[in-house]
Amino acid sequence: MLQHEYGWVRQTRGTLLDFCGKIDPVHFTQTNGFGWQSVRDTLVHIADCYVAWLGSYVLLKTKKPLTPREELHNLSLEQIIARFEQVDSIVIELLELHGHNLNVLIEREIPWREAPELVSITPGKLLMHTITHEFHHKGQIVAMLRQMGYGPPNTDILGTED
Repeated sequence: MLQHEYGWVRQTRGTLLDFCGKIDPVHFTQTNGFGWQSVRDTLVHIADCYVAWLGSYVLLKTKKPLTPREELHNLSLEQIIARFEQVDSIVIELLELHGHNLNVLIEREIPWREAPELVSITPGKLLMHTITHEFHHKGQIVAMLRQMGYGPPNTDILGTED
């Protein structure tokens, strides 16, 4: 069931990514003074959140899930889309492995933090966090695009297509 609902998240994300492919490349990386500064950086931050919390913390895929700052500035929209394809794989794997146990508490240290920090949370709460986090930052991206004079499509309302 949740895979179906996650499909709606992917649909609204795809709408935004498609639109980003149509804007001036200079605007894609333009610093805007809020959020993660640019459309590109904010998109990477969104994907990194999924990879960190779901891929690294829950699924134990990597100890370094965040994109290093020095690599961030070289990422193209195509590479970011590929990162979201990785996100989709992680979410699908999470739902396959933990779909019936989303409310079982996981307690472990956050692997990407320098100082040890023990966190106790369920996969379901982390899935909800990553999705709401994405929608929050998509709103910032849409605001950035509007400030640059674009009329971005609606990315808040989940599509009517099933």
